[in-house]
Amino acid sequence: MSGFVDECGLNVRGGDGGAGCVSFRREAHVAKGGPDGGDGGRGGDVWLVADHNVASLLAFRDHPHRRATNGTHGQGKRKHGAGGVDLEVPVPEGTTISTQDGEVLADLVTAGDRYLAARGGQGGRGNARFLSNRRRAPAFAEQGEEGEERWLRLELRLMADVALVGFPNVGKSTLISRISAAKPKIADYPFTTLEPNLGVVRLPDDGDGAGLEFVVADIPGLIEGASEGRGLGHQFLRHVERARALVVLLDLSPTAERPPADQEHVLLHELGQYRAELLERPRLVIGSRADLAPVEAGAGAESAPVPLRVSAVTGAGVPELVGRMAALVQEARRVEGAERDRAFVVHRPEQEGVRIERDDDGSFRVVGRQARRAVALSDLTDPGALEYAQHRLRKLGVDRALVRAGAREGDTVRIGDVTFDYEPDVFG
Repeated sequence: MSGFVDECGLNVRGGDGGAGCVSFRREAHVAKGGPDGGDGGRGGDVWLVADHNVASLLAFRDHPHRRATNGTHGQGKRKHGAGGVDLEVPVPEGTTISTQDGEVLADLVTAGDRYLAARGGQGGRGNARFLSNRRRAPAFAEQGEEGEERWLRLELRLMADVALVGFPNVGKSTLISRISAAKPKIADYPFTTLEPNLGVVRLPDDGDGAGLEFVVADIPGLIEGASEGRGLGHQFLRHVERARALVVLLDLSPTAERPPADQEHVLLHELGQYRAELLERPRLVIGSRADLAPVEAGAGAESAPVPLRVSAVTGAGVPELVGRMAALVQEARRVEGAERDRAFVVHRPEQEGVRIERDDDGSFRVVGRQARRAVALSDLTDPGALEYAQHRLRKLGVDRALVRAGAREGDTVRIGDVTFDYEPDVFG
């Protein structure tokens, strides 16, 4: 079973808010105590947080549900319920969050970046909150609001300094095992690598107390048509997107299906078709498997088909390659230095307003968190509760929105779980 997962679905749900309490003060020598019902606690939020200690989305493959805790109910004597605990869900750096329809919601690039995936429900207000000169003994409270729930799509694009790109069986896995401590599967047949491998390359201390380190990604082999999805091309190509530099490996062995020049043309064409900006990335073009390349009489460095010939098996050319890769990484990091040191980003979805939708049966549905909350009372049969709900809806502009939507007297209107007949004079 694979230990690397780079795409998955995730179901998130915020905690439910606790209900407000209906209670009246009862004490000795107090004939008519006023309302003292406490508020319910708010439900916990669900946050997705980029964490550099998480390498893949494996944790969500078999367990895709994440839920925050609920708030507790209010009690008498103005005792407010405890709030639910927020749930922080760690995801790898480079995780893109989108809806099931493909709309991108957030991109968590750097450790600490976070996205509010599901809001917890607001706690209901106790009857003590509704005390006024007109309502001396309110016998109603608010119900707790349900937490948001939805399915999200998570997609991981690896964060690497250098991506190794080449045809299958060109020696990428052998090379990354030579220059780092990574131990990918290596065999003499195509598509040995079916998932990306990351390796950390460490250069010796250059005298300033710390040697350079950079991350190299071994991308599974690309084939012609990869940009159109052939051979799982999209799943592989997306891991190239965030690389600072590219190293294009060309097979120099006599068993290669194409000459090196043709390999380079096909690889660059597929990269450009997938993302045109990939062709603008700094890149090195090297000849791989040089130990198997035929030695032509009189062939020197000038006649070599590629600028640098490397053999990961014998080590020939590897030190020079690592040096060139390090130079590309240092330059890329220098250019984006300011961005690299930025503070983490917090993504919060905008609060939705109130809008009117038309259902298939011709009824009108009022959509919006505030409108649902206005009618989420414990007892709408109570005259005081009904009056309060109508007042709140008027302040939100629901009456004007219904008129603009074409609602007429007698039409059915739904707000959350409440259904009623529209009466302009009463409602407005």
